[in-house]
Amino acid sequence: MSRKEVNPALVMPPGGTYFAQILNMYYVMNKTCMVYAALAGLESNNKYEIRNSMGQNVFYAVEENDCLTRQCCGPLRSFTIRVLDNFGQEIITVSRPLKCMSWFVPCCLQEVICLDESFVLGYVLQQWHPFLPKFTIENEHREPVLKLQGPFCGWSCLPDVDFEILTMDEVSIGKISKQWTGLLREAFTDSDNFGIQFPMDLDVRMKAVMIGACFLIDFMFFETNN
Repeated sequence: MSRKEVNPALVMPPGGTYFAQILNMYYVMNKTCMVYAALAGLESNNKYEIRNSMGQNVFYAVEENDCLTRQCCGPLRSFTIRVLDNFGQEIITVSRPLKCMSWFVPCCLQEVICLDESFVLGYVLQQWHPFLPKFTIENEHREPVLKLQGPFCGWSCLPDVDFEILTMDEVSIGKISKQWTGLLREAFTDSDNFGIQFPMDLDVRMKAVMIGACFLIDFMFFETNN
């Protein structure tokens, strides 16, 4: 009997059932770093709690990195972030390769790849622009599916910073928001709150990739360089 081949495009990621049922919003909270590490100027591995719109913890995520990479490369560092469910099962993995970051050199563009245990789910690629933070969301075949665009001031100089999720025809269908957490937390810790909004009928793989996009935005624009 010949073995039946499975089309990766038809495979739902392990957390896909929940992704498919979610109405339109996740809240992603970057947990506060240790106080002594912040005061000493030390980078620690990021940890995230991922909540639904009712405030219930549905996933959590942990960065895997070594001390030397964290201290030497800071927010420019490569990373692997594993997203786990409440039972400790790995749902998706988000990986960022090490690249230089410069707004003036178009070849130094950031990206992440999102995978489940078997297949590539999609990619987030920075697009060069002299003034605006722009990204393209690609599917597993490297085909552009969505766009992300931030404001002219994409850093922490605004209370809330919104990155719009756009179709390829520039129609807004959602956003990733960096939410203001208060002066003391913004100034002295790496603790950040993010909100992700997307339509319920968005492909479950793209919903997963949006979490990866949120991680990349956090590192590029809001991770404190100690």
